[in-house]
Amino acid sequence: MRDYLTFLSRCVALSFVGGRVYYAWMFLLTVLALVGLNAYARQLAHGLAVTGMTDQVSWGLYIGNFIYLDGLAAAVVLLVIPAYIYRNRALRDVVIFGQLFAVAAVIMCMLFVAVDLGRPDRFLHLFARPNFPDSMLTWDVIALGGYLLLNIHLTGYLVFCQYRKREPDLRRFVIPFVLVVIVWAITIQAVAAFLLSGLGGRPFWNSAVVAPRFLASAFAAGPAFMILTLECIARGTGYRVPREGLMTLRGIMTVALALHMFLLGSELFTAFYTGSAHAGSARYLFLGLDGHTGLVPWIWTAIALNLCALGVLFTPASQNLAMLSGACVMLIVGVWIEKGMGLIVPAFVPTPLGEIVEYAPTLDEVLVTLGVWGLGLLLYTILVRVTVPVLTGRLTIDTPGRGARRAAGAPAPRRPGASQSAEEEIRP
Repeated sequence: MRDYLTFLSRCVALSFVGGRVYYAWMFLLTVLALVGLNAYARQLAHGLAVTGMTDQVSWGLYIGNFIYLDGLAAAVVLLVIPAYIYRNRALRDVVIFGQLFAVAAVIMCMLFVAVDLGRPDRFLHLFARPNFPDSMLTWDVIALGGYLLLNIHLTGYLVFCQYRKREPDLRRFVIPFVLVVIVWAITIQAVAAFLLSGLGGRPFWNSAVVAPRFLASAFAAGPAFMILTLECIARGTGYRVPREGLMTLRGIMTVALALHMFLLGSELFTAFYTGSAHAGSARYLFLGLDGHTGLVPWIWTAIALNLCALGVLFTPASQNLAMLSGACVMLIVGVWIEKGMGLIVPAFVPTPLGEIVEYAPTLDEVLVTLGVWGLGLLLYTILVRVTVPVLTGRLTIDTPGRGARRAAGAPAPRRPGASQSAEEEIRP
C-alpha cells in the first residue's frame, strides 16, 4: 500500500512537470474547460431554453457527442484482442494508451448525459422508477460505469507492475478481465444502438443494421484516434511505437471503415429504392425536405471525408505517416458528423405529426461541448504524461524522489534498432 501511495503521489507531481508545449496545451484545455463550465452555469440558471433543442428536436449536440464517444471508448477492444489473446507484444503499450483514453471517453460520456438532462439532480432519476429498469439510457450509463472500472483496473495494474519492475500476473489479474472487457465493449455499443432502434416512434432508427453500423464506425474511428495520439506522444516525449503496431491499427481501421460504408449504402438503398413513407428523415438528411436543407451539407461532407479516407487507406500511400495522419483526421471528422448531426438529429425531422422543425446548436451548446472535450482531453493528457516515463523505465520504484522529476523530463531512450523519427518508423 505504501508503494502504491508513493506511486500516486509521484504521478500527481509529474502531471505538473513539462516543457513549453505541454504547458501551453494544458493551459488551452483548462481555458476550454472553464469556458464550458461558465456556459453550463448559464444553462443551469436559465434551463435548456438556452440550447437549440425544442419539444420537436429533444436531442442534439450533447447526445451526438455521447454516441460518438461511446463508440471511441468501445473501440479499445480491437486493440485488446491481438495484444493479449494473440500475444502481439507490439500492441501491448498501445493498448494501455487506448484504455487510458477509454477512461477519459467514458467520463466525457457521463458528462454529456448530465448536461443533456438539464440539471445534475435529474441524473438520479435514471435509476428510479419508471426509468429503471425499463430505460435503455439507464442501462447504457450502467454499462459505461462498469466499463470505466474495468479499464481503470487493467491500466492501473499494468502500469503499477511496470513501476515496481515486476511481471504482471496475466492469468489472475489480466486475462480474465480482458475477456470481460471484450464482451463489455461490444455490449455498450449494442446498448447504445438499442437505445435508438428501440424507439418505435422514430422510423429513421428502426433498422437492424444500426448496431452493426455503430460497431463498424467505432472500430474505424477508434484506431484512427489512437494513431494521431501516438504521433503526438512520439513528438512530445520521444516515445516510439513499433511499426508493426501502427500497421495493425491501420489494417483494423481500413476493414472497419469499408464495412461501415457498405452498411450505410445498404441503408440508403432500402430507404430510397423502396420509396417507403417512413423514409422522410432520410430524404431530409440527404436531399432536403420541403425546402429545409439544414443537414444536407453536413452529411455529404461526412460521406466525402470518409470516402477520401478509405481511398487513401486502400493505397500504399497510407504507409507514409503524413498520408496516414491525414486519412485519420478525415475519418475522425467524418464519423463524428455522421454519428452526431447525421444520426441523432434527422430522426426528429419530420415529427410523427409531420412538423418540420430544424435544429442548430446555440453558442452555449457549443461552448459546453468544447468544455467537456477540454476536460476529457486534459484528463487524458495527464494520464499519458504520468504513464510514458513508467513504460520507458525512466520512473520506477528505485528512482529517487527528485530524480523522478528529472527522469520524467528526459527524452525517452530509443530501443535497439529503433528509427530516428516517427516518419521513418512507419515508412516501408
